[in-house]
This record gives sequence, C-alpha cells and structure tokens, in this order.
Amino acid sequence: MNEALVEIVRALIAFFTLLIFTRLLGKQQMSQLTFFDYVLGITVGSIAASLTIELTYDPWPMWLGLVTWILAVLAFQLITVKWRYASKYIDGEPTVVIMNGMIMEAAMKKLRYRISDLTEQLRDKGVFDISQVEFAVLEVSGKLTVLKKSQYQPVTPKDMNIKTMYSGIGTELIYDGVVVENNLKQVNRDKKWLQKELKRMGINDVSEVFFATLETTGKLYVDRYQDHIKNKTDISDFDGPY
Repeated sequence: MNEALVEIVRALIAFFTLLIFTRLLGKQQMSQLTFFDYVLGITVGSIAASLTIELTYDPWPMWLGLVTWILAVLAFQLITVKWRYASKYIDGEPTVVIMNGMIMEAAMKKLRYRISDLTEQLRDKGVFDISQVEFAVLEVSGKLTVLKKSQYQPVTPKDMNIKTMYSGIGTELIYDGVVVENNLKQVNRDKKWLQKELKRMGINDVSEVFFATLETTGKLYVDRYQDHIKNKTDISDFDGPY
C-alpha cells in the first residue's frame, strides 16, 4: 500500500480515537486542568503522533497502547468523582495562601510557591495591595481565587437597595444566515414576525444576517455580514448592532 495512504489511514484512526476520548472525558476548561491532566494529555498526544508517522512499526500495538492510556485516564476520572480521598491524592487540594489578611509562608513553602508568583496573580485579579486581601486560595489548577476585605469590595445594586431588571440569556434566532426555527418557536415567534423586524431595520433577506438573538427584554440584536463601516480606522463611522 502507498505510504501516504497508510499514513492518512493511521492519522484518521488516531484522530477519531482522540475525538472519542475527549468527548468521553467531558467538558473541562484548560484553566481547570491539573498538572497530572496536562502530563497525561501530552503522553496521549505523543502516542497518537507516533501511531501516525511511525510507519516502520505495527500500528495495532500502538493503538492498543493509546486506548489503554485513554481507559486509564477515564478510570482515574471516575475514581476521583466517586472517591474524595482519591481525588485528594491524585489532583491535590486547594491551599489557602492568605488567611485573614496574613500570608501563609509555611503553606507557600510547601507548595514551592513564591511571593513573586503570588503578587503576579494578585495583580492579574486587579489587586495591587496585599493589605486589601482577606483570603486567597491557590486552586489545584494553579489558579488563584481572591476574596477582598469587605471595605474593598465593589458596591452592588442590592447594597444600594436599587431594584434591577431580570437579565437572562438571549435566544439565538439566526446563525450564519440561517433561521434557527426551533428557537423561534421557543420564544413564541414566527418567520413573519422576524422578517417584519428585519425589514424595519432595512434588511430585506435573512441571508444578509450573520447573527441575531432575541434578548430577554424583547429587543432583537442583529449583526449583518456587511457592517456599515466607512473607514475601519474610524470607529465614529460604525453604525453598530441593531
């Protein structure tokens, strides 16, 4: 068999194996991955790459090794979900690095977490003065969670006894020039209503619309393919969304 064809077939096998793996693994943000997850990802990706380009080796042992690693990852994931103590030793636990405004030097030393790392992540949270921090927790992902002292927290409408309107998620009605009919029915609207609203905005056809949503306030947000920008460097000429 032609080497190029063999490589394509092996690449597709590795691709769909990884695709199935990522779907089984579930939704997890990159920022939530632990170091252990990161190492496992690199290893699985390396095996998949070898399966694709190492034409001198039998592909099936490589594929079996890839599947074994994937099943091991899934098994550990299920164990950590069901058994808290396993999660503690595999993923680790969040660590308090600032408590009641005091830096926990012993905890930071144990984690090999430097004060420069702490101040950098605090600045990333918009905190430039450590004295403003009540608690800071270093999560297992390496992300720093910060709770400011009450006097430094922003004022909310509730604090000011101000009534607010409900703000939910808008419903997608048009995506890439195509009407999402199920969503249109869900908000008790029809195509006639939609076309009428679009014509009111000077849009004659749905195909002119890139994206449209119906906000919870009843306002229709529309973004066209051809936005009216006379000069891209001058935002004053931008008509903006409807």
